[in-house]
Amino acid sequence: MLAERGAEGEVHPLLSLINKLSGYRILVVGDVILDEYLTGRTDRLSREAPIPVLEFERREFIPGGAANPAANIAALGSTAVQVGVIGDDPNAAALREMLQARRIDPAGLVIDPGRPTTTKTRIMAQMGLRFPQQVARIDHIDRRPISGTTEQAVIACLGTLAQNVSAVMVSDYLNGLLTASVVQAIRALGREHSLLLTVDAQGDLHKYTGFDLVKCNADEALRYRPLRSPHPWADDDFASAGRLMIRKLKLRGGMLITRGPDGVTLVQADGQVAHLRAPHIEDVYDTVGAGDTVLAVMTLALAAGASYVDAAALANLAAGIVVRKVGNYAPSPDELRAAVGGEASPRLKPQG
Repeated sequence: MLAERGAEGEVHPLLSLINKLSGYRILVVGDVILDEYLTGRTDRLSREAPIPVLEFERREFIPGGAANPAANIAALGSTAVQVGVIGDDPNAAALREMLQARRIDPAGLVIDPGRPTTTKTRIMAQMGLRFPQQVARIDHIDRRPISGTTEQAVIACLGTLAQNVSAVMVSDYLNGLLTASVVQAIRALGREHSLLLTVDAQGDLHKYTGFDLVKCNADEALRYRPLRSPHPWADDDFASAGRLMIRKLKLRGGMLITRGPDGVTLVQADGQVAHLRAPHIEDVYDTVGAGDTVLAVMTLALAAGASYVDAAALANLAAGIVVRKVGNYAPSPDELRAAVGGEASPRLKPQG
């Protein structure tokens, strides 16, 4: 169970855990995305349609999709090795450059000339508020499963890169990379090298049988287990759903269900359950990327030898940092320490 703050001078256990998150090498497999933000200032509506007219101010790129949990790993002092598929286009070069700038190793990026580099362009309006508001998004994407040639190249990269890592973290954005053969290769490498396997499955849970940790959100849990009690679900409903998913997926470690403002529910393979309430936050600006941060922090904490409950508690606090930012954000160790220090109690409700 998550320990309370001890006697005067004793270090909070989560603070000790933060100090252990650096120095690991994590293989991050998933659909990499280039997030583009076009921001303009507006003070009038168009005469052509009821939309704001934006006067261009700036253009920014941020690594997204599976590159976001990789950025979180790097920000906490460990090495993320990125495995994914990109196109043969200028956006691929931009994405690779940004990964390297964030100290992410792009060694596992496979070029497929027949696919575009997945790019999500957000149109942002600056209207005098603290943060610009999104008014439209255009996605340049190919959701078809990757070709057999590309699939074999990805599997070859996995075999080479998995030999000196502590964990394989999978971020599935359902964009065609994680075919049954690729997932089976990850599962086999996990057994061969005794690697921790974690995944955010974006609801496609059945593919990840036999992994250590699977993360899903409340809606995905609801789809996996038909609602049997009045809405909203209670803690017991999430505990029941988690146990069912662990049984069906034969998970070795546990199931983590993120519940937005209600925090997270952790169900372990041995049947133990913990409900961790979300930290108190008054200024939520954007929930984008919070799930990526949860997965990254929990993966690193487990690789560092933390208990599942302590790992989930730290990941829960990390998500509270991200939702105060706009767009993808990777918390620093100092921000995590401040978040731990700001919690008067662990906000933990254990359940047998």
